[in-house]
Amino acid sequence: MGIKIMPSLLSADFANLQSEIAAVGSADGIHVDVMDYRFVPNLTLGLPVVESLRKATDKLLDIHLMIEEPDRWAPSYAEAGAESVTFHVEASSAPVRLARELRARGARAGMALRPATPIEPYADLLGELDLILIMTVEPGFGGQKFLDVMLPKLRRTRELLDATGADIWLEVDGGISADTIARCAEAGADTFVAGSAVFGADDPDAMVNTLRSEASAHAAHSR
Repeated sequence: MGIKIMPSLLSADFANLQSEIAAVGSADGIHVDVMDYRFVPNLTLGLPVVESLRKATDKLLDIHLMIEEPDRWAPSYAEAGAESVTFHVEASSAPVRLARELRARGARAGMALRPATPIEPYADLLGELDLILIMTVEPGFGGQKFLDVMLPKLRRTRELLDATGADIWLEVDGGISADTIARCAEAGADTFVAGSAVFGADDPDAMVNTLRSEASAHAAHSR
């Protein structure tokens, strides 16, 4: 399975995205937050920027759609070359159909859950997915404080994913730093989104490696 670190461009310098990506050469991918000021109270970049990013880097693009109507818009991100596209189950009217559509277009299909959304009602859908994203802050803004109350949810999700026997990544996003990543790794997460912790560091790439080492040590300890 392996530990994966995905720096979030939400905390990067939007005027210099190509150089910001180059500054995290050790990252396993780049996390791109797309917000529409409807599903969340913030507005960020969209499809044209993702298309430009695809031309500027060969790193895995991990798209997180915090938008209304993902059933309509998500496939376009897969067509733009994103290897992973995650939609919020709270916003999707047909999550299984959407997941299959994303896979058909060559992307890993991800499903995100807000902090208050339980995983258990979606246990039967997990085989249709390649990634589950557990939000450990309310989606919409970077730099928020990690919600420890999400750790039991991470553990329950890990158990459900293991029961499928499939290669489904368990991603965590929100307040991830050198101080919080160990707890998430122990709870079963294997893919970590970190924004301000990485791009706010003096050496972003060194922080990527610090986070990976910390997560790897505690993931091994928890098994």
